[in-house]
Amino acid sequence: MSHTQDKASALKQGILIGVYLAVLTLLEFLVAVSFMSVMVLAVIALVKAALVAYYFMHIYKLNAEHEGSHDSYEYKTGTNRLGLWLFLLSDSFVFGGLLVSRFNLLGMERPELNQMLGLGVTCVLLLSSFFMNRAETSIAHGDTKGFLNGTLITIVLGVAFLVGVVGVEWRLAKLADVIVNKDVSGGIFYMMTGMHAFHVLTGVIFLFLVWRNGRKGYFTQEQHWGVEAAAVYWHFVDLVWIFFYPALYLIGKLIV
Repeated sequence: MSHTQDKASALKQGILIGVYLAVLTLLEFLVAVSFMSVMVLAVIALVKAALVAYYFMHIYKLNAEHEGSHDSYEYKTGTNRLGLWLFLLSDSFVFGGLLVSRFNLLGMERPELNQMLGLGVTCVLLLSSFFMNRAETSIAHGDTKGFLNGTLITIVLGVAFLVGVVGVEWRLAKLADVIVNKDVSGGIFYMMTGMHAFHVLTGVIFLFLVWRNGRKGYFTQEQHWGVEAAAVYWHFVDLVWIFFYPALYLIGKLIV
């Protein structure tokens, strides 16, 4: 399936990718609670990440040819896009280090976390990426109202994710003695979820600024780099959680 250009096809494609991600997430959960295959879970996570990177983050745009002088909006957008992706690449090393630390220190064990809550917040974050994709698609086709509505829904879902992880999961983890004697599992849990929550928070702030500027008419069909940048950053946060979710909630036996 290739990326599309007209609005109707682009929105339909976004729905299709959203359905794929939902089905894969449910399959991921069922695999974990039924026969626990790390290999299968890893493959599912990689497929989900590839879908998000290509269809939601538009990684193929890095190869786009930009016409015009070095002072043109198109050329500047291309260089800005490359800069953003380089930043995300550097940021991914931080998350990659946390992921490696999780398996190096805990092996095939995991802290006792609420799996249904983990599935719930994961679905919320994936849904937020779906609406952010619709928001970006809308402004790219001149639909300001659709862009504003999609961005606002994304912000609300992002806040809901933060409440679920920081407000609920952290408290449940404490009550379940995840941090008994200040052990390694507690440190890994709070570092991974805390660092990710910080990026979600900065993403929510970024989206709010973009939404506010959108209401003032700063973005058009031809010039909306700010929206694209916010969308790519948000999808990156979602992509990171695609790997953090199984690593924290699904893979391994419970630590006793």
